[in-house]
Amino acid sequence: MKCVGLIGAMEEEVSLLKEEMTDTREQKKAGMVFVKGMLWGVETVAVVSGIGKVNMAICAQILVDDYNVDIMINTGVAGSLDATIDIGDIVLSKEAQQHDMDASPLGDPVGVIPRMDTSVFQADAGLLQAAKAACDKVNTDIHCHIGKVLSGDQFIASAQKKEYLVETFKGRCAEMEGAAMAQVAYLNRIPFLVIRAISDKADNSGHEDYSVFAKKAIVHSTNLLRQLYQDQRELWEV
Repeated sequence: MKCVGLIGAMEEEVSLLKEEMTDTREQKKAGMVFVKGMLWGVETVAVVSGIGKVNMAICAQILVDDYNVDIMINTGVAGSLDATIDIGDIVLSKEAQQHDMDASPLGDPVGVIPRMDTSVFQADAGLLQAAKAACDKVNTDIHCHIGKVLSGDQFIASAQKKEYLVETFKGRCAEMEGAAMAQVAYLNRIPFLVIRAISDKADNSGHEDYSVFAKKAIVHSTNLLRQLYQDQRELWEV
């Protein structure tokens, strides 16, 4: 049976999932509580990483080293960078990149990690398509989009910064962890997917939108994951 590592940056992003887990046991490491058990019939380790790329990278590597996960999924909320993506919609990562990586004084373009063969990490194609089908099936009140997820250690809350991210990286949403997990998954050759429910528009209205819509966005993500697990269960049980 495959083991799925399921990561959220904040407790509210994984609390609904942990409530549905059975046969659980907990282990604390690096200040994080890893909950291992069965989720919808599939062996899963659910964990709150904490906010930011460093926390996420530490968390993801622990999942690899201590739990031998076969798949990594990061679920949470993000700000929309695309006018066609509304609050409440979901973005699935075709790819993920760190927008605040900047070694340009050394000659590398912004966003490029020096001395790595890639800085744009591709999500698993099969997992991506399965998640898209699952979301379309259960979240009929919203739209599900596929595109580049941008990550950086900053909450995007200005229209000017949003415009920069769109022009420079062609991102569809911005958040603070997904690309860090993607890099760890890439280096360890583990399939991954970033699931982001849109909680704000990543502009000057961000402080107003976030608290209002985050809870609803998390419900949409949970619905998606539940259906994804059901659809993939036979494959993941092998």
